[in-house]
Amino acid sequence: MNTQVIHRVTHDIKRRRLEVLRVVNITPRMRRITLGGPELAGFVSLGSDDHIKLLFPQNAAEQAALESPTFSIKGDGPQPAMRDYTPRRFDLSIGELDIDFVLHGDGPASTWAEQAQVGQFLYIGGPRGSMIVPDIFDSYLLIGDETALPAIARRLEELPAGRTVRVVIEIADAAEKQVLNSAAHVDVIWVLRGQDDLLDTVHNLTLPSGSLYTFVATETKRSRQLRRVLLDTHKVNEEFLKAVGYWRAQGSDEE
Repeated sequence: MNTQVIHRVTHDIKRRRLEVLRVVNITPRMRRITLGGPELAGFVSLGSDDHIKLLFPQNAAEQAALESPTFSIKGDGPQPAMRDYTPRRFDLSIGELDIDFVLHGDGPASTWAEQAQVGQFLYIGGPRGSMIVPDIFDSYLLIGDETALPAIARRLEELPAGRTVRVVIEIADAAEKQVLNSAAHVDVIWVLRGQDDLLDTVHNLTLPSGSLYTFVATETKRSRQLRRVLLDTHKVNEEFLKAVGYWRAQGSDEE
């Protein structure tokens, strides 16, 4: 396989029972929970926007099924609620995995994160695979909302010096701004929800020069709209554009 092209690799899926080691608020609405334990050994995440399944049993039957050695995601029997999250950071040398949660007050993941304490346990599965974007581009355009911040921040940290990156992030308010570290040259535009418009901001962007990789992750319908703006207005190369929906607005008519 030519590793100097965008490509996907698959991983063996393993369910892991991990312990909460630390709970830290990054911003008022973003909480970082550090997990660890012996079952983290062998964990693999090669892509900055990988996803793992977090498993949240809602009753005793789901908890018992999850603890069974024969448990299988999409198997028969009771299934816990599952949500996809980005591995924000992992370090097998010290046995740690960071997951960043947006605290939005709804759903099993946010509800669990709001009450999480050191010593509790969380089951995870995956990632199923990784999309590898090798360092073959001059510049990067990264667009998202709070849910995409872990993936965007991780990609920025992995980029080398000599690259140019334009980042557009929609957040609830100024208190949700994060420090984004990178060896690359990074220009960040924070779009404050209710004051600015993400679509208009992207429409009026000046794109970085040179060969460009573009990543978009936000609400499903909005990601589709942003993709059209990027293709129709900015004429980005569709081959090097990834636009995905990380969540779906209530009442959305998207399939």
